[in-house]
This record gives sequence, C-alpha cells and structure tokens, in this order.
Amino acid sequence: MEIFLNLNTWIALITLTFLEIVLGIDNIIFISIAADKLPASLRQKATNIGLVLAMLIRVGLLFMLSILTALNHPFLLINQSWISAGISGQALILFGGGIFLLYKSTKEIHEKVEDKHHDEHEIKANRSASLTGAVLQIAMINLVFSFDSILTAIGMTNGISDRPQDATLVMIVAVVVSMLIMMLFAKPVGNFVNQHPTIQMLGLTFLILIGFMLITESAHISDLSVLGNKVGTVPKAYLYFAISFSLMVEFLNMKVRKKEKK
Repeated sequence: MEIFLNLNTWIALITLTFLEIVLGIDNIIFISIAADKLPASLRQKATNIGLVLAMLIRVGLLFMLSILTALNHPFLLINQSWISAGISGQALILFGGGIFLLYKSTKEIHEKVEDKHHDEHEIKANRSASLTGAVLQIAMINLVFSFDSILTAIGMTNGISDRPQDATLVMIVAVVVSMLIMMLFAKPVGNFVNQHPTIQMLGLTFLILIGFMLITESAHISDLSVLGNKVGTVPKAYLYFAISFSLMVEFLNMKVRKKEKK
C-alpha cells in the first residue's frame, strides 16, 4: 500500500479512472442495445450482469497480462552492425499492445466520423430475446471492449513502481472504481458524453498517445539501438500534461458554448 503515498500513483489512478469511464461509455450503450429485446423487468438485470462481467473480465485480463509483462528476460538477441536489441516477452506484449491501440483508436475515430452506428447495427442484428442469450452477447461485447481498456491501464501504470504487483493493484483499483461509477451513474455519465462527443473523441486520441508510448517503451526495455542511437522512453509527465491540457481546453470550450446558447 506504500505506492499510494506517491503523488505519481494518484495522478495515474485519477487519469486512468477517467479514461476507463470515457472508454467504457460505448460498453454501456452496447449492453443496453443487447438487452433491448428483453422484457422491461429483465433489462436492468441484464445490464447489471453485463457491467459486473465487464469488471471481472478486465480484472482477469489484468492478472494475465501482468504475469506476461513480468517476462523481462530476453529470448532473442539481435546484434547487427546497424541494429541491436534483446527481445523479451514484456517487450513483445508492450509492442503488440501499442500497435493494437493505434489500430483500434484510429478505427474507432473513423467509425464515429464516417460510419456512425456501425457497431449498433451489428449488435441489433444479433441480439437475443432470452436473458441467457443477451448475457452471452454482453460477455462477448465485454471481451472485445476490454483489450483497449486493459492496454491503456498497462500503458498508464507501466514504470510507476519497481514491483509489478503495485502497478497491478493501481490498475485493478482504477477498473473497479470506474465500473462502480458507471453502475451508479450510468445514465448521467452516458448523457454527458453523448452530449459532448468531443470528450469521447479526446479519449480515443489519448489512446493513440498511449499506443505510441507503449511502442517506445517496448523499444527502450529491449535496449534497441539503431545506427548507434538508443531509443529512450517517453516520460509519463508529458502524457499527463497533454491529457490535462486537452481536457482543460475542451472544458473551456464547453463553457463558451454554454454561454453562447444562453
């Protein structure tokens, strides 16, 4: 618990909780769509089961990926005249996660701008009228939507402590807190993000930053050197500043738009 005496831990926890909520809004929307064919008396039950499933899947994936990212012993050495590196399991996971976040966030931005309601149509076409069928579909939705959430958590907490279990604890706390907030305030939070789509768009652009950071981190821990130049790591403070500055500008814009409406 000593890790929570560190200011950087709290900054990472607050930032990660915010990102988990923003990224989880789509999850809530799609869960409600999947449960829409059920009788009114079962919809809330299916939604609650879906959110609990989302939390359990995320925590399970966190434990699994945390174990894999501890594999820091190089299994492949590259030693050429112009490039050298020691590839480990941790580096591969960080690199793959970074590529996935770049792809997923770019795809999501494209769909929100060019192909709106794509996912809604897919889910509506396959939703079930039975509670079991709806819960199974919700479980599949959660699995798909968990990867970007978990990789974001790893990117935000990587390096905040020398002990992997500390970073895992911070990630689990952020996931549980964000899920509890969404369960208690699903409707107002969902309405807020839907009324201000730029907030969700900012969340997706933050994923691009985090994806890039994971790729550079994987190169750094592999001691990658190209033409005699070693790849360094991106300080977390840069990421926190970019996120904070972007959100501050957006909140100022929201105030200006509110005044203009009045």
